[in-house]
Amino acid sequence: MREAGGERATHFKGGAGLLAGGRLRFVLAIAVFAAFYAVCFHYAQIDPGRLWAGLPRLGTWAARAWPPDFSEFGTLLQRAAETLAIATIGTTLGVLIAATICLLAARNVTPSPVLHLPARWLLNLLRGIDAFVFALIFVAAVGLGPFAGVLGVGLHSAGSLAKLWAETIETAEPGPFEAALMSGASRFKVAVYALAPDVLPQVASIALYIWEFNIRASTVLGIVGAGGLGQELKNGVDLLSFDRVFAILLMILVMVTAVDQLSAWLRRRLV
Repeated sequence: MREAGGERATHFKGGAGLLAGGRLRFVLAIAVFAAFYAVCFHYAQIDPGRLWAGLPRLGTWAARAWPPDFSEFGTLLQRAAETLAIATIGTTLGVLIAATICLLAARNVTPSPVLHLPARWLLNLLRGIDAFVFALIFVAAVGLGPFAGVLGVGLHSAGSLAKLWAETIETAEPGPFEAALMSGASRFKVAVYALAPDVLPQVASIALYIWEFNIRASTVLGIVGAGGLGQELKNGVDLLSFDRVFAILLMILVMVTAVDQLSAWLRRRLV
């Protein structure tokens, strides 16, 4: 009986120690989290007083924005077409680049770390640099206009697409892939003929989502001179033409909403 009581006491002490250790880790995690946010607030220069002081100015600008100025609707429509073209051709360029890189980055297709690790690093580079930054660089290289925006969107999209496609390929059902490998076919042929048909709906859905995202992203590329509605938006803000800015924002909202609905409909058909 005494031995049983001693064992229970030992277990109780051990459980209490684990509970105390868990509480200590929880408190430390909360402290680290709070310290991290305190540093972020400091460097972000959060100042509610400045926001409160600026609200009347925003109200004045909002009042000046009504009614929206569509006097140059033809020009705005052309800029909207540029935005749509930048996103569409840029996404297509990203698809072409990603189609090859994703196979190198997928571990089940390219198991050698000598090949798939550099591919992963390249994807991190392309994804880590925003399309806005790429467009700024290409404006310096090829000049002002939508072409710089296409190149910026294409490179950034390639990184995002290839990353998501590689993960989709890695999580595919391994049975058909392994059976095709046992037949003696090369990994590339197996990926194209055995794996691709299985993951094609998910791959196409991801491409449509990236295209939808690029429509929204392309609306601001004009700020760096890459064409599209962003260029008109910047000009309107610089000239304090808030009625024109409001008209541009309405056009962006209509275009993005229409593209979102179309993309969602197409994705539903693919699944």
